[in-house]
Amino acid sequence: MAMINCMGCGGSFADIKGPTHRYMESCPGCWAAYGEVLAREYSDQAYFQVHRLTVDSYAVQHPGQPSAQSIQSVAVHLIRLCLLLERGLDMPHANAVMLAAVKSKGSYTWLVPPPSLGSITVADVHRAKDAEEHKRLVRGWAASAWSAWSPHHATIQNWLPPGI
Repeated sequence: MAMINCMGCGGSFADIKGPTHRYMESCPGCWAAYGEVLAREYSDQAYFQVHRLTVDSYAVQHPGQPSAQSIQSVAVHLIRLCLLLERGLDMPHANAVMLAAVKSKGSYTWLVPPPSLGSITVADVHRAKDAEEHKRLVRGWAASAWSAWSPHHATIQNWLPPGI
């Protein structure tokens, strides 16, 4: 089967026909792989432990084009990655702060995506053989995606609520 690189994350995927997300730009093979990863996480608690990192990583690696929805999506997912990876918040606290951040959606601005959005993509996670490998890869994916956005870390930190 022919392979193509996703215009979002850059990962290599089967060149298939199919649906994609409305504003998170990807090739159909990438979107299909992401759906299979989500299905795995929803069907097994061992995989689900890193679900929010999966969602955050995919969203920030597929920023799309400047629009109100894509600006908000990238902003809140980068905020949660910052809270988890830099500030060391636990997932429930980071998720609550992220949900509160959605209320400030009009204050976020478009962040020009970096040339590389990280060395680990959903393609890598999709190939995981078991739950332990899946969790290790998702954690690495999140760290890689967060690191890729380092030119914007100061802006993202300024978007955090006071005291966080």
